[in-house]
Amino acid sequence: MTSRTCPCGLPQSYDACCGRFHRGTAAAPSAESLMRSRYSAFVEGDAGYLLRTWHPRTRPERLELDPRMRWTGLEILDRTDGSAFHSTGTVTFRASYRGGSLHERSRFERVDWAWVYVDGDILD
Repeated sequence: MTSRTCPCGLPQSYDACCGRFHRGTAAAPSAESLMRSRYSAFVEGDAGYLLRTWHPRTRPERLELDPRMRWTGLEILDRTDGSAFHSTGTVTFRASYRGGSLHERSRFERVDWAWVYVDGDILD
């Protein structure tokens, strides 16, 4: 266990924040928390978590992450629905990496009560 700050941008330790989702000791309670944990999984190189939290109908067979990719920050720009009272939600974010950024509106759904990533639209 480590006490470093979570890559997702919240002021908690990685273990208390996204690390517990990655380890499987807790499930993300909202679309936004799942999106943050998926960003942290990209930072950590945790392809298994990314695949487990991808909707079965859109999930690729495998995912190979580039170990040279250096993610540098996450900014949540907007969110719609995605709480315990919803079955779908969207999160618009900007994820920065060394040399650029990814701006996306991601769609999430609940499958068997767990939030999963469906797909997203790349924005300008």
